[in-house]
Amino acid sequence: MSWPAAIVLIVLIAAAAKVLRARYHSDAFLERHSSEQRTLNQPRERERHRDDEAEREISALKERIAVLERIAYDKNSVDARERARISAEIDALREEQD
Repeated sequence: MSWPAAIVLIVLIAAAAKVLRARYHSDAFLERHSSEQRTLNQPRERERHRDDEAEREISALKERIAVLERIAYDKNSVDARERARISAEIDALREEQD
């Protein structure tokens, strides 16, 4: 075997090795990249779940606040005071009859 043939053979082997290595690493990269994407998407799904829970909790708290406001304002409204006055008068009349 001559020196130029040996050099050409070494270059061909190196080129083939480089092509195979690139192909192997690209498959491994794609597999690793897809698994990384799955692990990256998992926290996003958890965040969405937490956001949904937070929204439900906020809506429940808003409903509770609305009920508390209604209770607080109903007792101090003109109609509520009028009802309380009439109820007190009725109770006073019942006590007078006994």
